[in-house]
Amino acid sequence: MTAQSRPPKRPQNRTRKATEKIPERPSDRTLVIIPTYNELENLPLIVGRVHKALPDVHILIVDDGSPDGTGELADELAADDQRMHVMHRTVKNGLGAAYLAAFAWGLEHGYAVIVEMDADGSHAPEQLYRLLEAIDNGADLVIGSRYVEGGTVRDWPWRRLALSRTANGYARLLLGVEIHDITAGYRAYRRRVLEKLDLETVDSKGYCFQVDLTWRSINNGFTVAEVPITFSERELGVSKMSGSNIREAMVKTARWGIEGRLARCRNRRA
Repeated sequence: MTAQSRPPKRPQNRTRKATEKIPERPSDRTLVIIPTYNELENLPLIVGRVHKALPDVHILIVDDGSPDGTGELADELAADDQRMHVMHRTVKNGLGAAYLAAFAWGLEHGYAVIVEMDADGSHAPEQLYRLLEAIDNGADLVIGSRYVEGGTVRDWPWRRLALSRTANGYARLLLGVEIHDITAGYRAYRRRVLEKLDLETVDSKGYCFQVDLTWRSINNGFTVAEVPITFSERELGVSKMSGSNIREAMVKTARWGIEGRLARCRNRRA
């Protein structure tokens, strides 16, 4: 019988029996962490966008004692929504400390995937599905990347863009990794990554925190993937970037790079 004369295949029955359990994906239990400090205008916007894009995810707002009332607004939003949670911190100790406290909370409450997201709208919630799909497909850490094919940056001044690209090139060179956007703050972790890393020894505060955890993840054998995102400059509020963040990242990245090279030399001699 020729290929042209073959009878059509019967369509597969894709329905499930009532008693058959649908496999659970890691992303079915996702927590989005949003640190805040003086984000009163942005907070309701970002929360609304997250739940419009992915209605089933939970959100944890980590407020570092914002004097503008951000924490109080977060409580109001959470009062009528079981998907919303709020953590109040009385001391502003930096982005890294806020995320570490939130990671511990997320692990304690049984979430399978934990996401980092900025409050200012620069990380589009509408693209979160890309990170979660990569997690469901087997990646351990997924970075929403501005610099892989398909990724873009909108409305940044050229100096800021040059600084970001230089920082990523610096880290890639010193650490010997093939990650295009290691400083990115839009990312998703499987819980096993955060359980494995020695988070109690992490003391990085600014965007160096992202380099730190990526480096630890790689050294622990976890799979790191990048997916393209569109990064947009904030429209409301003030950027928290500072010179101390840049200095911290330069010094620590250089140290990690040297330590990594020394470790590889010792392993070759052993």
